[in-house]
Amino acid sequence: MYIGIDIGGTKCSVVYGNNRAEILEKRRFKTTSFKETTDWILESVSSFMDNDVESIGISCGGPLDSRRGLIISPPNLPDWNNYPITEILGDRYGVPVFLQNDADACAVAEWRFGAGRGCENMVFLTFGTGMGAGLILNSRLYRGTNDGAGEIGHVRLYESGHVGYRKAGSIEGYCSGAGIAQYGMGSARILGRLAREGDENAIALFKKIGEDFGKEIAILIDILNPQLIVVGSIYRHCAEFMEDSMWNKIEDEAIKRNVQSVKVVKAQLGEQLGDVAALCVAMHDYL
Repeated sequence: MYIGIDIGGTKCSVVYGNNRAEILEKRRFKTTSFKETTDWILESVSSFMDNDVESIGISCGGPLDSRRGLIISPPNLPDWNNYPITEILGDRYGVPVFLQNDADACAVAEWRFGAGRGCENMVFLTFGTGMGAGLILNSRLYRGTNDGAGEIGHVRLYESGHVGYRKAGSIEGYCSGAGIAQYGMGSARILGRLAREGDENAIALFKKIGEDFGKEIAILIDILNPQLIVVGSIYRHCAEFMEDSMWNKIEDEAIKRNVQSVKVVKAQLGEQLGDVAALCVAMHDYL
C-alpha cells in the first residue's frame, strides 16, 4: 500500500491506495500558510499510516530537486523554500519518501494507468493554470540534469505579448489558463461556456489558441518524435473548439513523417489525475 501527497498552489490532497492506483481513502484541503498546510499534510499522513505502507510519494510544482527531496520555492508556494520534505517525512514515519515534479508525475500516471498505456515515447502536457510537459522517453521518465526537462511553457512563441513563465511572448502566455485570461474575456472556464453557447468571439479566440497550441506541439513532434501526446485540463474540456486549427498548424509546421506517427489525445484519468500521480511517485518504478 502507498500514500500519495499532491501539493498544489490552491489545494492539496493526501490519498491512500494500492499498486493498481485504486484510491481507498482521501483527504483534501486548501493550501493556506506554509505551517497550516504542512500540519494538515502530517495529520493526514498519520491517519493513513499502518504496517503495510511501503512508501510515500509527493507530487509538487517545481522548481524542486527530486534527487535530494527538496521543494525549492515554487511560484505558487513561495514560502516552501528549500524545504526538505522527503527527509522530514522519512524520519517521522520510517518509510521511503519520494518527490517528483507534478507534470512528470502526471506523465507517469497517464502512461501507466491512463491514455498512454503501452507507449514507449509519450509527452504529457498540463495545459492548466500554467503549461508544462512530462516526458516518457524509451519507456522511462526523462527528468533532465536538474529536474528542468519539459519546460515547454518557457519557449518563446512571439517576440512580445502575453507574459507567461515571467517571459513576454512565451508559450505559457498563450497556451495556459493564466495566458488565456490575458485576452480579457475571462477565465478559460468562462470562455468555454461562451463557446458552447455559440458566442462567435469565444469560438474565434479558441481557434487562435488552437493555432498557438499547434505551434507548440509541432516543436515537440519535431524534437522528440513521440507516438502520443496526452493533454490535460483546458484541452480536456475544450478540445472541440481547438482541434481543427491545432491540427492545421501541426501539419503546416512539423515534419510530415513525424506527424503521421503521432496522436494527440485527452488525459484519461480526469479529476483523479493528481492523486494517481502522487501514488505513482510512491511506487517509484519509472526511472
